[in-house]
Amino acid sequence: MSDFVRRVPEGEDRERLVCQNCDYIAYENPKVVVGSVIHDGDTVLLCRRAIEPRKGFWTIPAGYMETGETVVEGAEREAWEEARARINIEGVLAVYSIAKLSQVQIIFRATWACLGFEAGAESIEVRQFTWNEIPWREIAFPSVRWALQSWYEGRNKPLPAALLNPAEDHRGTLPLP
Repeated sequence: MSDFVRRVPEGEDRERLVCQNCDYIAYENPKVVVGSVIHDGDTVLLCRRAIEPRKGFWTIPAGYMETGETVVEGAEREAWEEARARINIEGVLAVYSIAKLSQVQIIFRATWACLGFEAGAESIEVRQFTWNEIPWREIAFPSVRWALQSWYEGRNKPLPAALLNPAEDHRGTLPLP
C-alpha cells in the first residue's frame, strides 16, 4: 500500500485511500458484528470474555462476521465458538451503529436448539442469569447493555417482522431471472 495516499478523489466528499499510479480507491467500510441474546424463559446466556478487549467482563455471544456467511450463520457460529451453544434464531432484536468503532451490530433474539453450553475458546465461563442476577457493573460493552434492555422490554412480545433474505435464496446466491 506504499503507493496509496489519503486525498479526496474527484466526485467524492471525503478523504479516501487512493493509488497514486492508477487512481484506484481503496474504500474503508464498517465491520459487521453479529450476536444473539439467547434466552430460556426468564434467563439469558452471558459469556465472561477470555480475550481483550474487556477480558473478564460479561457479554452476549457476538463477534465479527466472516466473509461468505450470512448474518444468521455468523450469529450461530459465534454462539458455538463462545458458548458451545446451538441456537434457534427468533428474529432481529436490534441493529446498532457504533460510529466511533466503524461497526454495525446486528443482534438477534434466540432460543436453544438443544440444551447445553460450556465455555468456548474465547470465554472464561458461560452462565445463565435472571434479569436481577445480571452483573451490570461487569458488562463489557454499552451495546450489550442495550441488547439486554431490548430483550427485557420485549421478552414476552413477538418480534417485528425482519426482512431478511427470502427462503428461496437465504444465502443470496441465486442470479436474477
